[in-house]
Formats: sequence, structure tokens, C-alpha cells
Amino acid sequence: MHDGIRLSARIWLPTTGRAPVVLEYIPYRKRDLYRHHDNSWGPALAKYGIGYARVDARGSGDSEGVLIDEYLQTELQDGTEIIAWLAAQDFSNGAVGMRGISWGGINTLQVAAMSPPALRAIMPMCCTDTRYTDDAHYIGGAIGNTNCQWATQFKLVMAQPPDPAIVGPAWRRMWQQRLEATPDIIATWVSHQNNDAYWQRGSVYKNYGGIKCPVFIVDGWTDTYVNTVFRILEHVKTPVRALVGPWAHNYPEGGTPGPALDWIHEEVRWWCHWLRGEKTGIMDEPLLRSFMPSATASNAPGPNLPGNWVCEAHWPSPHVAPHSLHFDHGRLSPRPGKGIITYVGDKIVGLQKPEWLPFPPEGLPGEQTPDDRKSVVFDSDVLHADLEILGHAVAHIRVSADRPVSQLALRLCEVDADGRSWLITYGLLNLTQRASNVSPTPLVPGQFYDVPIEFSAIAYRFNKGARIRLSVSESLWPLVWPSPQVVTLKLDLAHSRLDLPVRTPPAHELAFDVPELPPGAARTPGRMPLTVQGPNAEGVITIRQEPPSGSFTLPETGTKLVGMAALDETLTAREGHPNAGVWQLASEGGFQRGDWDCRVHATCRFTSTEVSFVVEESLEAFEHGRSVFKRSKTSTIPRRLI
Repeated sequence: MHDGIRLSARIWLPTTGRAPVVLEYIPYRKRDLYRHHDNSWGPALAKYGIGYARVDARGSGDSEGVLIDEYLQTELQDGTEIIAWLAAQDFSNGAVGMRGISWGGINTLQVAAMSPPALRAIMPMCCTDTRYTDDAHYIGGAIGNTNCQWATQFKLVMAQPPDPAIVGPAWRRMWQQRLEATPDIIATWVSHQNNDAYWQRGSVYKNYGGIKCPVFIVDGWTDTYVNTVFRILEHVKTPVRALVGPWAHNYPEGGTPGPALDWIHEEVRWWCHWLRGEKTGIMDEPLLRSFMPSATASNAPGPNLPGNWVCEAHWPSPHVAPHSLHFDHGRLSPRPGKGIITYVGDKIVGLQKPEWLPFPPEGLPGEQTPDDRKSVVFDSDVLHADLEILGHAVAHIRVSADRPVSQLALRLCEVDADGRSWLITYGLLNLTQRASNVSPTPLVPGQFYDVPIEFSAIAYRFNKGARIRLSVSESLWPLVWPSPQVVTLKLDLAHSRLDLPVRTPPAHELAFDVPELPPGAARTPGRMPLTVQGPNAEGVITIRQEPPSGSFTLPETGTKLVGMAALDETLTAREGHPNAGVWQLASEGGFQRGDWDCRVHATCRFTSTEVSFVVEESLEAFEHGRSVFKRSKTSTIPRRLI
């Protein structure tokens, strides 16, 4: 790099001629943790005449330097230099693409927005353009448990050592440098409680115009980053294509729930068109291709969701229009209701929607009736025909609260003929951010406000004979941390409605031609299910996730991976006492090979008072079982209208 730091890469090349190169650029250790993934994609692309470069981000894996936060300017600048380097090599035809999922998809968008000349096309997957509202930190302006989960795991990413087989005897010095540089990252993130300059940095929504190359954005409806797809379709002016399948946070070829896709087919068509100038037909196809499920991942009868693929040539689509259902006493009605409904938010609602980012079967929403019983519920009439929705549902609610800080949580469900309630999508808002998430303002107790709440984007076919249900609560736990005090809400029915993005299928659907993998094909395994206990005699509810112990040895390198960042998690809450809860998490990962024996352990404990958050976080490193580094810190951070 420009400052002399060296980054470490693995590169696969075709055996003949100069070739375009596709870059995947992440901090997730190419030599061990991601080796299986890279060993799959590198040869697959090279077979079709496309090079593949996997680079460890600065301060991670075997690259030099330190990593101290997400998406720093140094990371993005490095990305532009990597692209220029790849384009200038003798093996390259000068055209570079960039792909990636999650972190790799996010920095793909961010690097593209810097307009590097040799970057000719990108394929970001399961990613965000808006770091505050749509990443693993704040959900609707409330602190998410995902903020602590990811921070605890991210500490291992920042603090793990390079491999001595690559960097030589300097590995121990580099490791010590990383350990000392690893920040108290949870305290950092909790210190930025609104959409300030910290979160806006690197958020592509501030600079869509910087993206000068074509974009193929990919996601799945069971993932939580899917909102970005529709913003990219609306705001990026270069050639764009989008595909949304049924799966969770994963690549299309291994996604669960299925159907999964034979994805190499689509990748090769995209790269050959934009990096080699071949007419593959991909740009003659619809702008948006989407799976339209008729069951959720929670109640599907098998590994593949029932449903079909639909296509849209334009977005916004002429086939999608808002359909209004109005709040009435217990009903979603064609006409406005009358009166005021009062709801006391002293209940724990959300145990059936525990995770922001599910990894099936872990974290999938459960049957919603237990949460519905603790909410204000509005049901439609029985549907006399199937009803498709595609895009964002929006609720327009006139609401008041008796406290200056309050949340409002909405769950859109399908109630089947047996009375079971299945979550389709949800929306949540910290009401102090009703006008702005940059400059929140307190609520005036008792004053009514007209508040729009946008649900996470979804495609779904409600089934004939079912009902549509909207469930309203003050919060969702453990998805987000509660308001500082118990809140009583009032809903003005006459001025509250739900707008559904109803899709009228065209007489002839446009063609979808990406081949599906057979149902028995290998899928990415999920994580351990959560267990819920309580309430006990004091009203305390406990959620527990205990990862299985184990290790895995990589045959190619002989490295044994131990622990590998699985979360040990204990979450407790007490009904009626919003500051009695605790989020407690731990994560551990290590490497063993011959004389090399290293392990890193990180913990987080998150609590609150009415006026402050208290964050306790620790980091400890071991070599041959002996502690070689240890740091812990307790931070008390004022609550700022949250």
C-alpha cells in the first residue's frame, strides 16, 4: 500500500491468457476461517476464464497493520489501491470486478462509490448502504442486541494473530500490536446513539452518484439487509440488476431456506458481460427477479419454501400499488375506525422474534401467538383470494406516549386457518426519531404525533382463507433494549392505517432462468437454537445460547481451528422493570499447529439505568494456555433519547 503496509492475498488464475479479476476483500482470514469458501469460488471462476483474488483487510489474517473499526477510510483507500494493482498485473486484462457478502458486500459498495477507474462491475450481497439504520447496531433507532453480539465477535477479528507460516517470526510482535490496538468497540458504538457523522461515514446513501460501474445486488427475504436492494434500484443510475431469493444471510448457492440457485451460472454471465465485453444476455433480462413465497421460513413444510419466482422490468413497479387497511377495535377494516386504544408497555414482547440476523434454524421467528396476546392486535377479514405483496408496507399511526422516550413496534403476520400466527415482516421506531434520526427530539407526554413506520421489505403471498394481522407493542425484546421507563401508549384509530404494497400479477410473468439446485444439495449449516426459560417467581425471563465445544483441522495446512467465535449468550429481562435486564456474551477462537497455540477470548456485559448504559467489555489472549494479554473496561455512557 501507499504507506508501505503489505496486504496478504490468495489469487486463482485461468491457465491461458490475460483475464479479468474479481476481488473479494474482507477481514475474515483467507488462510483458515474462509479457506473452504475461497477454495470453492477461486477454481470455479478460473475455470470460466475469470481470475479471483481474496485479500485479507489491513490488520486481519495475514495482512500487516491493525484493524480498529469497521469500514475505515484506510480500508477503502486500500481497496482502491488493490484494484489498481490487480488491473496493472501481467495476468490481468485491466478489468476488475468486486463481489462479497455482508462486510464484503458493504465495502464493495463503499469502494465502488470512490469510483476507482479499473472497477468495471460489482456484485454486493446481503449488505447495507446505510450503516446506522440497516446494519448490526441500531434497529429503528434503538440499540439492538446484535450490537453486542457482533462487537463481541468482531473483537476476535481485530485481535487474532497472523499465521507464522506466512509472516514468519514477526507473527508474535504483530499479534501483540493487534491486541494493544483493539479498542473498547462496544463503548464506541454505544457512544454514537443517533445517525451522526460516525455512522454516515462510509454510508453509500450519502453518495450514490459515486458508483459509476454496473451493480448486481443480491439478497434473500430471510436476511435483514434486504432494504438496501430497493434503495439501490431507485438511486443508482448505472446499469443495475437485482435478485432476491428466499434464503437468509448467505450466498445463493448455499442458502437456507431454499430453493438455492446454481449461482456460478449467474456470476459468470455477469462478469463475462461487463469484464470481457461478451453478450451473455444478462442485461436483456428483468431489472428485479424475486422469489414470492407462500409460507415463511418458520412454518415451511420442508427445506424449500413453497412459492414461485416473479420478475419486474421496472422499480417502482407498475404492478405494485398501496392498499389501505384501517385500524379499528381488533380489526383491519376497509374504513377508518373510531376511538382511542390504550396500551401499557410493561410486558415482554418479542420472544418469538429474538434475532435481528437469523441463521436458520437459530433465530427464526416462532409462532407469534404468545407475543400477540401481549400486544394490541388488528385482524383483517378472511381473504377470499391469494394476495401478493412486494416492497415496503408502511403504517401511518397517530400515537401519544406518557414518557419523553418511547418505542413503537409493529409485526405483520399471517394467521392461518388453524389460528396460528406467522411473522411476515416487522417495523420498529424509537419515537424520538420520528422526524430525524440525526437530531432526535423528546416526545411531549400526552401529545399525539402522526408517525409513519416503514416495515422491512418483503415479498409474500398471503393465502386464501388466511387473515392479515398487525400486532402493536411498545418494544421487542431481546431484539432491542427497552425504553428507560415503562410507557403507556395511546393509538388514535381514526387516523391510523396500514398501507400494503399489493402486487397484481401480470397476465404473463417475465421469465426467470437461473437454474435451481436440487433439494438435496448441500446447504450452509445453521446455528444452535435459542432456549427460553421463565418467567420465574420474580418475573425474570432468560434466553440462553450455549455453543457446542469442538474443533476442526484444515487438511491443507494442518491448522486446528478451536472455538471459532461462536457466541455464548445469556439474556435476561424482567417484566415491568426495563432496567433490570442484562445482555451477557462471550466469544472465543484459537489456532493450533505444532508450536503455534493461540487463543483469544472476548466478553461483553450490557446493562442500564434510566439515564445511562453500562458497558463492561474484556479481551484476553493466551499462548499455550498462558495469559499473555488482558484488558477490561467499564464504561458508563449517558442515554440520549434512547
